[in-house]
Amino acid sequence: MKRISILLALMALPLAALPARAGEADVLRVEARPEAGGAWRFSVTVAHADTGWDHYADRWEVLAPDGTVLGTRVLLHPHENEQPFTRSLGGVQVPAGVTRVTLRAHDSVHGLGGQEVTIELER
Repeated sequence: MKRISILLALMALPLAALPARAGEADVLRVEARPEAGGAWRFSVTVAHADTGWDHYADRWEVLAPDGTVLGTRVLLHPHENEQPFTRSLGGVQVPAGVTRVTLRAHDSVHGLGGQEVTIELER
């Protein structure tokens, strides 16, 4: 019995050395405000289990309904101790006639694929 316990403990060692896995980056909330000259400011709340420089939410994007990227907010560092976090991007030019945008987040390991949020723009 002791031999089996030691064997199981030795088999578990490689698993203990693995880092905790963070999933994809999710957009949780979006606020949009019109700015002068037809531009928009977006404040976006993102959640991601950042584990450090090797795996963190590294940007979010504003997309038109046809998939055109209208703006990108690059996130320059991990937010391990600030979850969820909110960052803003102003000066986003939204073409006339576009009344709905989708916001999505990206992480350095999985890329895109987390929860997206689509909002109606009130002009």
